[in-house]
Amino acid sequence: MSRCPSCAAEVLEAARFCSSCGAPASSPSQSPTALPSAARRLISPRPVGHVSSPAEGRGFAPGAVLAERFRIIGLLGRGGMGEVYRADDLKLGQPVALKFLPHAVFQDAALIERLHGEVRNARQISHPSVCRVYDIGEVGGDHFITMEYVDGEDLATLLSRIGRLPGAKALEIARQLCGGLAAAHDKGVLHRDLKPANVMIDGHGHARITDFGLALRTEEAAGDKSGTPAYMAPEQLEGKPASVRSDIYALGLVLYELYTGKPAFEAASLAEWRRKHSETAPTAPSSHAADVDPAVERAILRCLEKDPRKRPGSALQVAAALPGGDPLAAALAAGETPSPEMVAAAGETEGLRPAIAWLCLLGIVLGVGAAVLMSGQSKLYRRVPLDKPPEALAERAKDVLRSVGYAEPPADNALGFYEGNDFLRYVNEHDTSKTRWDNMEYGPFVFWYRSSPRPMGARYFISDAPVVGGVWTDDPPLDVSGMTLVLLTPRGHLVQLVVVPAQVEQAADAAPVPDWAPLFSAAGLDQSKWTPTPSTWTPPVYADARAAWTGTLPERPGMPVRIEAAAYRGKPVSFQLIGPMSRPERAQEYKPTAGERTLQAAGIVLVLLLLTGSAVLARRNLRLGRGDRRGAFRLATVVFAASAVAWPLAAHHVADFYEFPLFIFALIGAIASSVFIGVLYVALEPYVRRRWPATLISWSRLLAGGIRDPLVGRDVLFGCLLSIAGICVVRFAWFVPLWLGQAPAQPYAGPTWQLLGARAIISILSISIIPAILFALANLALLFLFRTLLRRDWAAALAFVLFFGLASAQGTGNLALFLVPRLILAGLSVFLLIRFGVLALVAANVFDVFLGAFPLTTQMSSWYAEISLAGMLLMAAIALYAFYTSLGGRSPFGAAELEE
Repeated sequence: MSRCPSCAAEVLEAARFCSSCGAPASSPSQSPTALPSAARRLISPRPVGHVSSPAEGRGFAPGAVLAERFRIIGLLGRGGMGEVYRADDLKLGQPVALKFLPHAVFQDAALIERLHGEVRNARQISHPSVCRVYDIGEVGGDHFITMEYVDGEDLATLLSRIGRLPGAKALEIARQLCGGLAAAHDKGVLHRDLKPANVMIDGHGHARITDFGLALRTEEAAGDKSGTPAYMAPEQLEGKPASVRSDIYALGLVLYELYTGKPAFEAASLAEWRRKHSETAPTAPSSHAADVDPAVERAILRCLEKDPRKRPGSALQVAAALPGGDPLAAALAAGETPSPEMVAAAGETEGLRPAIAWLCLLGIVLGVGAAVLMSGQSKLYRRVPLDKPPEALAERAKDVLRSVGYAEPPADNALGFYEGNDFLRYVNEHDTSKTRWDNMEYGPFVFWYRSSPRPMGARYFISDAPVVGGVWTDDPPLDVSGMTLVLLTPRGHLVQLVVVPAQVEQAADAAPVPDWAPLFSAAGLDQSKWTPTPSTWTPPVYADARAAWTGTLPERPGMPVRIEAAAYRGKPVSFQLIGPMSRPERAQEYKPTAGERTLQAAGIVLVLLLLTGSAVLARRNLRLGRGDRRGAFRLATVVFAASAVAWPLAAHHVADFYEFPLFIFALIGAIASSVFIGVLYVALEPYVRRRWPATLISWSRLLAGGIRDPLVGRDVLFGCLLSIAGICVVRFAWFVPLWLGQAPAQPYAGPTWQLLGARAIISILSISIIPAILFALANLALLFLFRTLLRRDWAAALAFVLFFGLASAQGTGNLALFLVPRLILAGLSVFLLIRFGVLALVAANVFDVFLGAFPLTTQMSSWYAEISLAGMLLMAAIALYAFYTSLGGRSPFGAAELEE
């Protein structure tokens, strides 16, 4: 402990100024470096709005012009370490305050450089509740700082004059102080001398934090322990460096005086101050003022915890703890972007009321039931005769091959389903009857089977297979002798047969006449009812005999059908049913229309803009330090894991060289997907966090590992509910033409690949996470773009609904019919985003995949009933998880308890 050379008062050993008179604790002659940032502190005993006479000041008379720019109006205040004048900035035409510092401060070049650095720090803080620092000037050897002029009085003077502020005004001032202090902390600046004397109340009653003379960068605080003992945290008085929580302690002391009009502690010496701050608990504010809100009292006492770890971690957390506190609102009021951690900490922490949770769960159950019932007519797989499981159809394909002389067991095989889009399009355009979607066996739903004498390694990186490495009807190409392709209807009737003949032929007698009867029988057709005709379609493989017939299918007598067949050495190598919708794909490349070319070009441009724009914005956000690196990394990890699970299960794996490049390409694809979504998230999330932080609360909590957070459960629950609502609306719209006496709309697609069993389902569900996340982020980006352009939330929402509804209704075949449900879907999406956030929309997308990925049915006798039941159980598991998590630990039955 030492004493002030001016007034002999006790001062802190580490301090370099006197808290009583403001004089240096030791003279520059005693220690060349004894003038720290504390020496730049100003004591202003008078109200800042008070202008003193020239005789009291440094000698600058009113009207004097300094540095050819500042006209002196008068002295505002004088302290042990400086003087402040009010002046007019003649260049900018506005009032300013000029703070002149003692000559001793500038006798050391290091101190001058440090002063410049601290002014640079102070200039970064821009907030309505912080007095702005402009620049450093010099006139006649005197250095001064130009600052914002605040016409008012300091809080210490105000409290000594009126006692304490009314509760509403005190709350307003408290929020402003929290916002200003948070703005400083966000720039990495510690105030270190926050007290009522350094808080100005301007003429409009707004608070301004002033005097950043002791302010330091956070990383510099370890080497300087200055401050005012009455407002220093216990750890500072013990010689430890200042921190954000030290400023929070001082903030608590200021709030204590703000609400009570009395200081939390009183002492007469430095040792007593140290003991009071370190050992004595403050008296509850309500003991001084009975009307202090309990929430305010809790917030103040938490700020005054002796252990820094028990204090709030930021000034915005203090603001959130005040009555009606909202950390996001406080951050936005501070003009700053809330951090991801702050977003995660915001929002509700209590669960839903049981009644609301039960209503949501009941709505999901009823919605799923309604969707399953409506799928009986509106879904394609329910309208085709899907009588045989894929295993039975595969055996049927082998039987067909054996019936025409191909009985050798293959080394490898693959199978699957696909929808005949050309057939569906033809019927939709040419058949206007009310029964046009009845009796659909040939064409709309096709089973395919492939076999090969050697392992089949997929060669195309992009095909109709769900993942890289999936074998398809044309991948690998039919170019190996002995390869076969068989297409069957869902009932097992032959639609197409292709067998690759031997590459090297041996001399033989004349080839026997091919027997086409087994193929007609396999197709379920009576050959005698088909008229022979010249062959016009060349077979896809080499053949030495060709034949063709024309006729009609029993189920569609009005549709002309052609059968083309070919054989080699008497054995059939090609057989195909060709309808009017069939296109000779090998004859010429498909030429898109002008409209299709325009859409393709627009799509390419949009993708390129998205890629480059995301990269540029992500780089900018990372450079400015506002990108959510941790959240982006976790999101990218989820995307990579989804790809890593899907590829091993869905790809067709073989012990062959082709496996390695497919693995490499799948790995590259997984990395590319995760990097792209991570970059897109870094590019978009900071802007959304600044504009609509509420949309990211539950999402941020989930990324932080809060899988059991009630807000996460709530948003998943509402996402599932509104997903079901949207699906029911779309499927309900399918029935409208029937009720109006018109031809029914085309049945909705899917599922196909999922009919193959557990491996396919798990892979589809895993890979579906990626488009679900990407779709949600894309919708958020689109909505944010509209908000930026239109400047109104309601206008952005309306533009989003119109754009999304019109875009998604294109290609449905009946714009007038499907526009309304698509607009409703868009409205639900924007409602989910704005009201519940990104997580709710992602949950809705995933739940929508569950409804589409499983062949749901009420016919428990069908072969896919077990798959349907598994899907329903998984959806029930998601709904129950969301239901119980959303309650936040509450009893599902409310306050009632089961005692017996």
